[in-house]
Amino acid sequence: MGQVVTISQHASVSGRFARILAMGALVVFLAGCNLFGQPKIKEEAIIPPDTLYQQALDEMDKQRYVTAVATLEKLERQHPFSEFNEKAKLMEVYANYRIGKFEEAILAADRYMALYPSSKETPYVLYLKGNSYFGQIKDITRDQQISKDAIETYSLIISNYPDSEYAKDARDKMVIGVDQIAGKEMSVGRYYLGNGNYPAAINRFRVVAEQYQTSTHIEEALYRLTEANLALGLVSEAQTAAAVLGHNYPQSSWYKQAFDLLAKQGVTPQMNAGSSLAQLKKG
Repeated sequence: MGQVVTISQHASVSGRFARILAMGALVVFLAGCNLFGQPKIKEEAIIPPDTLYQQALDEMDKQRYVTAVATLEKLERQHPFSEFNEKAKLMEVYANYRIGKFEEAILAADRYMALYPSSKETPYVLYLKGNSYFGQIKDITRDQQISKDAIETYSLIISNYPDSEYAKDARDKMVIGVDQIAGKEMSVGRYYLGNGNYPAAINRFRVVAEQYQTSTHIEEALYRLTEANLALGLVSEAQTAAAVLGHNYPQSSWYKQAFDLLAKQGVTPQMNAGSSLAQLKKG
């Protein structure tokens, strides 16, 4: 008799056959990976450092700053110890600043000053860094940390390099930065004042009166101090704030308003020695 193949034996044979097919497919797949895998990444051609540097200079002359930055990065990558590196890193700060990549310019400036702390170009690098902060200053309703960073950087130029060609512009831009910060304090102070939170409002206006006396907001700040202190019944403080305002800005419309506000309470501006605002009186 012929051999009888049971159903279970048939299933076993079929299973082994399927496993063999699967293994074969895996071998073919692995072979395919070796034969048809991803192509090798083409190695970057090494270009002499002087050639790259001159190429970057030419690109800068043509105001192709994005391309110049890429060339400078290639120079640094291919020749990290080249004699051109210091100049290249300086150019990188300037190029990033010119194309509005302010964060990159700031990082490049910090990197340059860390590597070349005694460089004669430090005032210029600080100036570009300060301008990169300045270029990001937002309106007074936004956070003013960028303004503070700009002021800090410009202050370094003014204190350490007062005779440099960048000092005057740094002073002028510092005035704007200070005004921005003072404006932010005033905006928040007015909000508190309008909502009847007089202590919080006074704190904001005092910051302007004490720390930002050169800002364009100083007159209003002193008036608002008069107003908020009166609202709290602190008449002496209100009188002193108005007196400081009148002493320094006698023709100010804000002083007239402060004078009239006090008059409604039957008092006049008066410098009270015990007031914390008395020290704000200028000679």
